[in-house]
Amino acid sequence: MGAVQRDENLLGSAVQAPPTGGPTVLRIVLGTQLRRLREAKGISRQTAGYTIRASDAKISRLELGRVGYKQRDVADLLTLYGVVDEQEREAFFTLARQASSPGWWHKYSDVMPSWFELYLGLEQAASVIRTYQVQFVPGLFQTPEYVRAVAMLGHPGAAANDIDLRVELRMARQEILTRSEPPRVWAVVDEAALRRPVGGSQVMRGQLERLIEMTELPNITLQAITFQAGGHAAAGGPFSIVRFSDPDIHDIAYLEQLTSALYLDKRVDVDNYLMVMDRLCAEAASPSETRQLLESILKET
Repeated sequence: MGAVQRDENLLGSAVQAPPTGGPTVLRIVLGTQLRRLREAKGISRQTAGYTIRASDAKISRLELGRVGYKQRDVADLLTLYGVVDEQEREAFFTLARQASSPGWWHKYSDVMPSWFELYLGLEQAASVIRTYQVQFVPGLFQTPEYVRAVAMLGHPGAAANDIDLRVELRMARQEILTRSEPPRVWAVVDEAALRRPVGGSQVMRGQLERLIEMTELPNITLQAITFQAGGHAAAGGPFSIVRFSDPDIHDIAYLEQLTSALYLDKRVDVDNYLMVMDRLCAEAASPSETRQLLESILKET
């Protein structure tokens, strides 16, 4: 009873709290609470799936917040888990409705792959974002001109309006950096990305100036992996790790690929990426040395 009661209290807090991350994080919170109720009753995913006319794999996706809930499914699961109090059930239904609403990024769905929508929601709700980038400047730091150049490289046949929407989406994402409670962003960037003249020298000059400005923000830490560092821990490619202030939401490692993305939330997997990130930070130039490097490259551009 005590464990279930604590979960109900957590759920009530989640419903009342502002949905900073939009529907993505609300889905994760709802899934976490339902998983805890299921485990407290000793009910298997297979049994839960049968109750809502679905597979145990569907229950797993629901509990991880990967997909939205239908209210009928929530109602059936609550009944299975022994939640019969109307006020308690209504709290779950309210959260399910909020979690099913589209995020602000929905209007960009025509130019955004479906697998990226989850990351946008996680990014919006994160308290800490750690990222390693090897080919391009991190998306949250890119200038509009740089974004346009990258978009045209990746989508050479896209219509001008589509490119405009991609630029607009990237700029909208960056608003989290200057909101009242911005996340801490700790980025490690390969020196190659700082020297590669994406969009030409003029665009790159503007991008370098932007990066120098970013180093002055208190919530931004920027480090460069210099050529002198030689080989390093992140030989596998770029990745990001997002962390949340809500203790019910675990850290998630994000690996973007050409036509899909991996979201890793198992503790052992995330810990491996955290270890790699820590090694990268130790091997990289310090923030002050990185600023000096940026200023040096800018003079050369």
